[in-house]
Formats: sequence, structure tokens, C-alpha cells
Amino acid sequence: MKTALLTAALACALAPVAAIAAAPSSAPDLIPRDLLFSNPERTNVEISPDGRYLSWVAPVDGVLNVWIAPADRLGEAKAVTRDRARGVSQYRWSHLPNTLLYLRDSGGDENFHVFAVDVASGAERDLSPYPKTQANLDNISARHPESVLISMNDRDPQYHDLYRVDLASGERTLLEKNQGYSGFIADRDYRVRLAIKPNADGGSQVFERDARGEWKPSERIPVEDGLSTSPQGYSADGKILYWLDSRGRDTTALTAVESAGGKPRVLFENAKADLSSVLYDQASGRALAASANYLREEWTALDPRVAQDLAALKAIGPGQAAVQSQTRDDRTWIVAYSAPETPNVYYRYDRDGKGGAGKLTKLFSARPKLEGRALVPMWPQEIPSRDGKTLVSYLTLPAQADADRDGKPDRPAPMVLFVHGGPWARDEYGYFGTYQWLANRGYAVLNVNYRGSTGFGKRFLNSADGEFAGKMHDDLIDAVDWAVKQGVTTADQVAIMGGSYGGYATLVGLTFTPDRFKCGVDIVGPSNLVTLIQSFPAYWGPQLEASWYKRVGDPRSEAGRTRLLERSPISRVDKISKPLLIGQGANDPRVVQAESDNLVAAMKQRKIPVTYALFPDEGHGFARPENRKAFNAITEGFLGACLGGRVEPIGQDFQGSSLTVPAGADGVQGLSEALKTHQAQIKK
Repeated sequence: MKTALLTAALACALAPVAAIAAAPSSAPDLIPRDLLFSNPERTNVEISPDGRYLSWVAPVDGVLNVWIAPADRLGEAKAVTRDRARGVSQYRWSHLPNTLLYLRDSGGDENFHVFAVDVASGAERDLSPYPKTQANLDNISARHPESVLISMNDRDPQYHDLYRVDLASGERTLLEKNQGYSGFIADRDYRVRLAIKPNADGGSQVFERDARGEWKPSERIPVEDGLSTSPQGYSADGKILYWLDSRGRDTTALTAVESAGGKPRVLFENAKADLSSVLYDQASGRALAASANYLREEWTALDPRVAQDLAALKAIGPGQAAVQSQTRDDRTWIVAYSAPETPNVYYRYDRDGKGGAGKLTKLFSARPKLEGRALVPMWPQEIPSRDGKTLVSYLTLPAQADADRDGKPDRPAPMVLFVHGGPWARDEYGYFGTYQWLANRGYAVLNVNYRGSTGFGKRFLNSADGEFAGKMHDDLIDAVDWAVKQGVTTADQVAIMGGSYGGYATLVGLTFTPDRFKCGVDIVGPSNLVTLIQSFPAYWGPQLEASWYKRVGDPRSEAGRTRLLERSPISRVDKISKPLLIGQGANDPRVVQAESDNLVAAMKQRKIPVTYALFPDEGHGFARPENRKAFNAITEGFLGACLGGRVEPIGQDFQGSSLTVPAGADGVQGLSEALKTHQAQIKK
């Protein structure tokens, strides 16, 4: 539920911060970065399947770990993991009593291992103890509490074989050797019943086991449905196969197939948005409710017995509530409620069991120190593109630019166009610390679901094919023009910022449309589409045809490489004339360090200034709070110099971080001085 100075280009970057960052008299109090970007007090709350324990992620000596407490005595909480480096955030309860599972990688390399912890004794075991291996937790069944299904690629880095792993001994049994498949689906008896294999045309073929145990072709997924159609799994009795399915329609529906080769029955669909989430009954595995997310997520009961439950959750407040965890008997839910002005608040919901409303009990807030702070609303928008598409977007205004909080700007403010990653992902409504931080510093923030974003039907998604640095970027420019026309900002006061694809979009903004943005912040963004695709991890191989060669470009041919280079910022470095900040993780397996290194080298060769922040113990984004705070402190000074927003001094924000600055430390006021006493601390 991102030498010689170009005087004109860097006039804003070198302006004294004190002169341009003075807050208007109506501005709210400055919210310290530490409150927004330090570890949450408690998050990722779950209840054990038997209802005995409540668990959550919280710091131990500043590092996130998993805690548990008796469900009725939260004051007796204790930490059951003891990570001292990057922390633990991904975990699940198994069905073996007192046994919890968690995932952890090393330095952000995304080679996750699965660990089992006995919460009573504290003993733990690595269930995937193989070097250079990525493990995925595939299936946990109450019928077989002693074991789980884990896929691992230790045999062949390109393919994940599927194993049944004993939780007590760690012994693994091969269930399925991967012969070129992108994934498998097993039922609750751990029978592997479906396999999905990519086709040469970019689509995929679903295979089903016949009576002899042989794979036979079943459903075909065309390339146009490749990112919006997939089998999800079986009901507990194994009789119903659920699908997310856009075949024969535009938006993704929830369908059920009740026999082999049977006709799918549509359980839920929405004309404007794809299926977003499904709530299943834990015992039967039947779908209880489903949601679609156009401007905001809206839930629909599929089973009348949960209608009153959904109504009770909706009544919590004007924000959004989502079921995070359920007991095995489905009588108790853990619910997270949030709104743009309200970080996650967790509740226990005890269901009535007879179709009526249950009992709601507040547990705690993820960030209680933000209560009472001047957080601001987020306003959904529908922005027209130049070719008639609707770009669902979200606008966050600084308090001093929207005194009556009606979502209409009282006066223009400098704006940050914050571009989401993916690109096959989306922006949505809710609390985001980054956007609250930027608004608090005096910036309007605009988030745009450009074409290629998920959630708005396959026509919108597929219209991005071949449009990197093309129509996808046009959508961003159209959104900026809309914001200027609406009085949100002025054309000369817009920065562009984002991570991953958003980092690429930032580089495109400064190289393809250099006059449109005043500065840019690139976080783990690729600069060269050819080397990006060529350096992807081996296990991405099965999906490259559908998700990259067909949709972005194919570097295997000379014509394909030429086209990709034409759309790569590295090919247009000489066009950069505005300040650029780059942030990169040295262990990033998706956008490798060379993507940033090569761009910085090319800029330095041309004597174009750039500030480059590199973190030796991070991957695709910054997981350690010390590193997040360090980079955001640099970003705040950078944006303050560029756009004139308020700036909190760097102070102790580098403490404990692994930050290095290979280039351009003099490009952000206070950075060179702060680095003089900084000692990088690397944790993996």
C-alpha cells in the first residue's frame, strides 16, 4: 500500500553566499540538514507472520540495523543485526520461528547476499556465501518454513540459478539451472511453474511446465508490453495465476487466469493509470484490493470484506496510507501513513474480521524531530507537452512564495527542475526530504513525469523509445516553460538536478540546451551512452535487448554507436557554459566511475570548471547518511551561489563521510576550507 575560470559562466557560482542568500523576512526557520538527511529514528516497520514481534530499522551507533520487540512491549526492543558499515535496510521475516532475513552488499556494488538471523540467539548465517555473487530472495512460503528460495549467479555471472536453501544449515538444493531465462515463478509448494525468456525481437516468451516436467511455450509478451506485462504469482491453492497485463489495452490491469490456457479475467483496471499495487490475503493468496496512481494513489476494494478497512485507513488523514506488512492470518496490518508535510507515521491496524472497521493504534513517526517544522505541500499538476501529451508533474513551492498555501505562486522563486531516474520509473505524491530541503532554502521544485515514465499506460511509456536527448528532454523544457508562464519562476533562474537518468538529463540540459539552465547537479549520471551500455553488469544481459537496445540504442553496430554518441553529453562537452556539480560512487555497477571521470577529464582539458565529489564506499546513489549529508552540504552551497537560496554552513557535515573532491573544490564557497580538516572514513 555532480584552473581557468569562465568569467561569464561562473558569475553566479562565485558570488558571495552571504550577499545572495539573505532570507526574505517571511521565510520560515531554516531546517537543519541533519534533521532531513540523517538516519530516520525508526522505519521499514513489519510484524512477524505469527504476530509475536514488531520489527523496524533504526540506528545502532549511527548505522541502520534491524530491531525487534514483542508486539505488545515495544519498550523491550533490541537490535538483532550488528552492521557497522553501510547499514541494513532490506529485510523480511521468514516463516521459521524467530528467524529473520536481510540483504546486504559491499560498498554499493549491488552484489547482495542473503543472511538469516536467529533473533533469540543472535546467530546469523550467510545463505549465499560465494564471492562476486548477487543473490535475490525469491520466495518465502509458510508451507515450508524451514527453507526459502534464493537465486544466485555464482555459476555464471549472467544468469541466476534458483535454489532452495535450508535456513538452519545453509545447505542449498538446485531447483532450476538457468538456461537463458530472465526469471522463474514458483508456487507455495516451491514448484517452479513458470519461466520467462527474452526473445530476439525484444519481447519475451513465458514457458509453463507440462505433466512431464518439460518447459512448453505458454504466453507471449510483445516488446510493446515488455515493461508493463508480467506474471506475478499464484494463489495459495495454486489455481489462480495473477498477471499485470497491458496486452490488448493501454494501461496495465490486474488479471487472473484460473486454469492453464484459460482466458484472463480482469479484476482491476483504470483508464488513466496503470495498476500500482495489489494487497493480497496472506493465507489464501487472493487479491483483496488494488490501486492506481495517476495524480495520487487511490485504492479499490476487490473483496467487500476489506472495504471498511480501506475506509478506516483513508480516514487517518488527507495523505496516503499503505499496508506495509501483514500477519499470516491477515488479522493485523502494519500501516504507513504519510503526506508531503508528514514523514511516515506507522500504525498497527487490528482488523474486525467480520467486514467492519478495525482498531487503529499509532506506533511512532519515522522522523519525529520534523514535527512542527515548516514543511510545505506538494501540488499535482497536468502539464501539456508540445505534441499534446499530458505530463503528470508535482510542484513544491517555498513558503514565502505561497503564503496562502493554495499552490498558486504569489511571486516567482528560483526553481530546481528535479528529474527522476530510471528512466522507467516515476515521480509521485508524498513526503520527500530532498524537496522539502530545497523548498526550505527558497526554491520551487518541479518534478516531471516525462515520456518513458511508468504508470501512465504503455503508449506514454513507449513514446520514449529512441528519444534520449530528444523528446524526453523536450518534455522537461516544456515543463520549465509552463512554470515560467505560471509565474512559478523566471526563465533565467532555473537549475536542473537529478540522479541516474536524472543525472544524464542534467548533463543533456547543460550540453544540448545550455542557455536554458543556470547550473546543474548530476548525481551518478552517465555521460556516454555507448560505454554506459557496454559496462552494465553481466546479469543485465538477458534484458538488454528489450530494455536498452530496442528502447535506447544498440552499440553493437557502427550506426548504433554513432547514434548513441550523438545523444551523449560527452560528445558536446564544449557546449557546457554553466556551473556543474557531479556526485559519483566509486563502486557503482550501473553507471561506473569512468562515466564521471571521463567527463571531468574532458572538461578540464578544455579548461571548463567543474566540481567533482567522489565517494569511495558508495554505489548507485549515496546510502550512508554521512555521505548524503556531505554531498548535500556541497550541493546547498553550490545552489546558493547559483540561484541565491539560503545556505547553512558546511560545519561538521563531512564528519564520518568518505568524501573526496578530485576537482573543483574552489567552485563552492567554504568547500576548500572544510576539506583541510576532513579525513575520509571508508566503510564497506
